[in-house]
Amino acid sequence: MIALSLAEIAEIVGGQSHDIPDPAVQVTGPVVRDSREIEPGSLFVAFVGERVDGHDYARQALEAGAVAVLATRPVGVPAVVVDDVQSALGALARAVVARLGTRVVALTGSAGKTSTKDLIAQVLQRKGPTVWTPGSLNNEIGLPLTALRATEDTEHLVLEMGARGIGHIRYLTELTPPGIGLVLNVGSAHIGEFGGREQIARAKGELVESLPSAEEGGIAVLNADDPLVRAMESRTRARVTLFGEADDADVRAENVRLTENGQPSFRLHTPTGCSDVTLRLYGEHHVSNALAAAAVAHELGMSVDEIATALSEAGTLSRWRMEVTERPDGVTIVNDAYNANPESMRAALRALAAMGKAAQAKGGRTWAVLGQMAELGDESLAEHDAVGRLAVRLNVSKLVAVGGREASWLQLGAYNEGSWGEESVHVSDAQAAIDLLRSELRPGDVVLVKASRSVGLERVAQALLENTAEGEVAGR
Repeated sequence: MIALSLAEIAEIVGGQSHDIPDPAVQVTGPVVRDSREIEPGSLFVAFVGERVDGHDYARQALEAGAVAVLATRPVGVPAVVVDDVQSALGALARAVVARLGTRVVALTGSAGKTSTKDLIAQVLQRKGPTVWTPGSLNNEIGLPLTALRATEDTEHLVLEMGARGIGHIRYLTELTPPGIGLVLNVGSAHIGEFGGREQIARAKGELVESLPSAEEGGIAVLNADDPLVRAMESRTRARVTLFGEADDADVRAENVRLTENGQPSFRLHTPTGCSDVTLRLYGEHHVSNALAAAAVAHELGMSVDEIATALSEAGTLSRWRMEVTERPDGVTIVNDAYNANPESMRAALRALAAMGKAAQAKGGRTWAVLGQMAELGDESLAEHDAVGRLAVRLNVSKLVAVGGREASWLQLGAYNEGSWGEESVHVSDAQAAIDLLRSELRPGDVVLVKASRSVGLERVAQALLENTAEGEVAGR
């Protein structure tokens, strides 16, 4: 974070100083909520969680090098005390971003946010110092913590924005007002909470509504291939740039194909020229993500050749998202277990099918180890059934449905689509899946592991990589 004195911080957040010998002492390190992440000069933010109260770790934070604590009560060490820590953290982020004048790029969407954010960050780093959201810390706590990592030399601040209801993205844009707003898609993620795709579109569109006018430099980057996203053009004062495979997209892809390993290759078209791209990522769904990143980079002045080179060299920054590891025995594990919704599940299955073509030619098989897609409400049965059916249509060799009711729906869909005998199996939990796979896998097999985060299927992928020599992680 930029250097701020404790007196300045107290004024910004409307707090009271307690046990601070010298208010001129500056916070020069990161702002953190986990005492294990303290660095010299840090500000420790004491949140009260369901199981842990950050105030209990105040002294430990100071001993580790923190300058002070942002808290809701005196803690016996230097502290700025406020009524609400979350609101104070947001106010601090808003003040720092305003003082820096850094170009803020914000993005949202139902699927692909984190992968696209990682691509944008890797491309823009070639243009200048860039700070971006780590992992999926895209809520009212993670976003300000990310923004506060920006310093005087930061040129681009790339922020992922998530939403679980109307007004969430509007609140985030008030903390870190974006100059460029990117909307990827409107899908089924959290549809049970929102109540329908139209409500999801309403929430996602809050991003483009927050942008400055075209005259003030605001730019809305919209997916030309998604009708609900394209319709957001009427909701913004900003200049609109379209990306996608549509003929009228400003940034588009032509001649899209997959390599024998399932990596996308295409001809990138921008208003300033064309160049070829071959991604190190897996699955055709990454073409749209790459086009979104290219559109942002184009608007920030990068040439088409610079963009194409950066995209072709970009890898996976966030764990458990199509993380591909080949074991020494030739079994390939695709860990995409961070989260799942119907759109991302279908994309992952298609990627598995593409990757499996080369493997199947050599006698290998494809395995889809799938679990619940959460928060689908009344659509849950139909969506799980459809995913099970798709696995069969894509000729996935083995479907392993893990968990309870939703997993049974996955298997039922596969069964009704024509999956017989041992082609699909329903197991109770992750350990049962691990035991099955350890006994059945053979060299050349490709295993996809995917479910909503709450299911914890990353344990399956990790277990399958234990007791093996380190394989090469593709995309790194």
